[in-house]
Amino acid sequence: MNFSSFLLMRQEIILLTIILLLVAAEIAINKTKKQSIVHLAIFLFGIHTIIGFLPMQSSNLFGGMFRTSELIHFFKNVLNVGVFILLLQSADWLEDKIVNNNKGAEFFILLFSSLLGMYFMISAGDFLMFYLGLELSTLPVAALAAFEVTKRISSEAGIKFILSAALASGVSLFGISMLYATSGSIYFDDIIKVIAPTNLTILGFVLFFAGLAFKISLVPFHFWTADVYEGSPVSIASYLSVISKGAAVFILMILMFTVFKALMHVWVNIIYVIAIATMFIGNLFALRQQNMKRFLAFSSIAQAGFILLGLITGTHLGTASIIYFVLIYIFSNLAAFGVVQAISLKTGKENMNDYEGLYRTNPNLSLVMMLALFSLAGIPPVAGFFGKFFLYTAAASEGYYLLVFLAVVNVTISLYYYLLVVRAMFLRTSDHAIPYFKNRLYMRLGLLVTVIGILVLGLYSPLYDYIFELSKNLN
Repeated sequence: MNFSSFLLMRQEIILLTIILLLVAAEIAINKTKKQSIVHLAIFLFGIHTIIGFLPMQSSNLFGGMFRTSELIHFFKNVLNVGVFILLLQSADWLEDKIVNNNKGAEFFILLFSSLLGMYFMISAGDFLMFYLGLELSTLPVAALAAFEVTKRISSEAGIKFILSAALASGVSLFGISMLYATSGSIYFDDIIKVIAPTNLTILGFVLFFAGLAFKISLVPFHFWTADVYEGSPVSIASYLSVISKGAAVFILMILMFTVFKALMHVWVNIIYVIAIATMFIGNLFALRQQNMKRFLAFSSIAQAGFILLGLITGTHLGTASIIYFVLIYIFSNLAAFGVVQAISLKTGKENMNDYEGLYRTNPNLSLVMMLALFSLAGIPPVAGFFGKFFLYTAAASEGYYLLVFLAVVNVTISLYYYLLVVRAMFLRTSDHAIPYFKNRLYMRLGLLVTVIGILVLGLYSPLYDYIFELSKNLN
């Protein structure tokens, strides 16, 4: 292995360099100019995101512990785009609330460290690298969830998240130890060759799956989600909802379709039941919510149930459908959370009733929120419709017609509660409507990018065909 081999870790090395530069900037920059750290971090990560689109060859390092392929590289770019949008939407909050408390650099360092862990997790070639990436991606988020230390609810969110994550991590690690006991190796390629559906192997898989199901917020591992989202800063709730969940979905998909392919007759039944429970519980509980962060939390749980429609197939069509849906979901959910963040920052209001009459005072924000909710609901011609359509197609192609029917029923339920927000904004009036305000440049750019993503991926996009071709090389 020579120095050029380390270019396979280009994304990881650049992100680590950015983290170190931010540490140096925190030390060097005068206290009166700490706001420049926000601009510096966004600029550096923007460069990193652009560099990420340069082509990269498929290979591995460290004897197969770290591997990369066109599909893995593409998904890292998807995560980069999502984090960059999130940074744009968070800039105003950071400048107004966080930098003054001298914690601006810490926010970026923790966030980028978590993303670095996700890089290693989805590039893992063995369970050791996977577990290290999983822990690195999780622990910084616990600190971020409790970032607003002056709020009791934020501290509570951090404690709930770290305790739940520790339990999930321990369960997952116990499952990995069982898989090691039955296969004699922690390397994915070695396990594929010898894995057999024994009782110990199945138990190990179930425990391992439970750990990842926690990060994806699948029922019954979802109990932490609404409380943590509500207590966390909006940007961190957004990060948990799209970036953390997206990375966990991707690595779970890879492992299910490769390492655990021999156990498919077992995990298909597990996924079937969990998919139905996740969709129904997420949607039915969303009907009762008034707080927008809790509302979007249960919405994200329901969306995770839809993702399982692609996962249950075990095919290239399912792989492409999942990745395409996650890409669309990132744009849609970030648009919704972006509007919530903008309103929360200016007014402190986060309840659905507070949005009554919003269209009359802030029509642009109302339209962005409506577009995001329509995409999440799967209404044509916005992108969310095609994301769900491809998932339905993947499931139906393998004969899961009842599951597809139940998914359509859940789309109807979700449309009802998404329209509750639309009704509040467009049809209701209020004597205490949110007054007109103008967002600053970063927030406007962040929302603009999400709107473009929702429209372009819905109206015209050859991207699905590209993803489908990449998925054929999954190994």
